[in-house]
Amino acid sequence: MDLHMTELERDIIREILNIGLARAADSFAVIAQEKVMLEVPNLDLVSGDNILARVRKLQDQHVIIQSDIKGEFNGTTLMFFSGQHVQRLSRVCLRMNTSDSLDIDSMQESLLLEISNIITGALVTQLANILKASIYGAPPTHPHGDMAGALQNLMLHRPMVQPLIFSVITQFSDKDNSVELPLMLFFDRDTFGKILDIIRTYDVMGGQQAGV
Repeated sequence: MDLHMTELERDIIREILNIGLARAADSFAVIAQEKVMLEVPNLDLVSGDNILARVRKLQDQHVIIQSDIKGEFNGTTLMFFSGQHVQRLSRVCLRMNTSDSLDIDSMQESLLLEISNIITGALVTQLANILKASIYGAPPTHPHGDMAGALQNLMLHRPMVQPLIFSVITQFSDKDNSVELPLMLFFDRDTFGKILDIIRTYDVMGGQQAGV
């Protein structure tokens, strides 16, 4: 049976993520040495086939950083850094003049891992605080090979996975245009059901609903 969100539930989850990302933006701005804006424009439940198609499209032009969510919730985040991101962050944070190639060295890899750790950590902390859940983010990794293939194996062995997908937009203040930094969040069906149950029975603005 498919899971469904009402528009109100969708708005609540989006607001939770926005709060977490606002805090992540402050930390990210220190690293990037520019004003950074992080937004959550999209929040969708998508089918396994659709997510695999999206990952295949992104993985050829991005460096992928993965972090697992553990504890009472089970999930995974994937961040996709474009060559433009790698070039910009390498110049600002590492004083390296590089091309926009996706071939990164160990220092660049460590930088992307740390940025992913900051952003994912802020999201996980916010979810834990608001939903009163004991969860934490595992140390991020830089997976190699076909990520879409790995996800396909996961979904075949765990057919109850129904990903929750959203995008994060970053924009440096000295740029006239936004550069998309895709961030994908996966929860298994049991975890997403728990989140919806909490939202439906708890006033996220500060207390248990009357009669619950």
